[in-house]
Amino acid sequence: MNTEQYTPQDFKSDQYVRWCPGCGDYAVLNSLHKAMSMLGIKPHETAVISGIGCSSRLPYYMNTYGFHTIHGRAAAIATGVKLGNPCLSVWQITGDGDCLAIGGNHFIHTIRRNIDINIILLNNKIYGLTKGQYSPTSDKGFVSKSSPYGTVEEPFRPGELTVGARGNFFARTIDVDLKMSAELFAEAGRHKGASVVEVLQNCVIYNDSIHKPIIEKDVRAERTIFLEHGKPMIFGKNSDKGLALDGFNLKTVRLGENGITEKDILVHDAQTQDNTLHYKLATMGGELPVALGVIRKFDAPTYDEEFVRQINEVQAENPVRTLRELLLKGETWEIK
Repeated sequence: MNTEQYTPQDFKSDQYVRWCPGCGDYAVLNSLHKAMSMLGIKPHETAVISGIGCSSRLPYYMNTYGFHTIHGRAAAIATGVKLGNPCLSVWQITGDGDCLAIGGNHFIHTIRRNIDINIILLNNKIYGLTKGQYSPTSDKGFVSKSSPYGTVEEPFRPGELTVGARGNFFARTIDVDLKMSAELFAEAGRHKGASVVEVLQNCVIYNDSIHKPIIEKDVRAERTIFLEHGKPMIFGKNSDKGLALDGFNLKTVRLGENGITEKDILVHDAQTQDNTLHYKLATMGGELPVALGVIRKFDAPTYDEEFVRQINEVQAENPVRTLRELLLKGETWEIK
């Protein structure tokens, strides 16, 4: 990795940023600029790929290589970019509609293959660019322009989908916490393999305050938990609550009640290969706090490294080096 020092300004383009005033995309963009400066990777060794949606405008605002592609195909094109130039740091910027609807198949296979790209998934639970239809992550019963009587579908949960596709890195942040977002983006960038960072992001026009019940300052400490590898899963305004096992399920306990001490609180192990607990943490909500931070981070061989290794092995065993040699390899004859 390059050791030069960069500032967020080094990654900002000269383009005027065009999103609705108050959109959470502004915060994500600023956090990404900060994260890339923290990683110390040269701007010209970075590529930012997007599909279609409000968030997909982001490559225009990066002083890096960028590609604004077609609906749902960002993962496929990002894969091609990484395989074509494995030295590039490749980032995919996508939304819940772009990534999990038309792009859902590309998403799960990118995760399954463990391609070394970084996916930032902005989840506002709505189609914002096309003016307010429900998305694959909209809650059941959600009323929108395309579901005037409420959706009858169960939503995708990005963490559940990532873990189910055998993903090795999943983190979650909120758009209003720029420091957390920058740190998690940088952590994803350092990870070898496919990384997914879900951003709980607000659409001020078509789905305003959708995440308010958990991220408002006066309730955030009680409704969310920030997970850190190797540390007890403690949360609450007074840091007096924690997570413990109740059989195969998670439950909230209060320190000091019924003899509960810190020793009874689960310690977060993000790096274990077994994803059972990671799945439970990634899908918390309701009576349990929503998990933020790095939920899963397991090192495994990447598709791009294995792809290059296989090519090198085949080439080493194959004497053919040119097209002419290939054409003349079989039986030949000369016509006079």
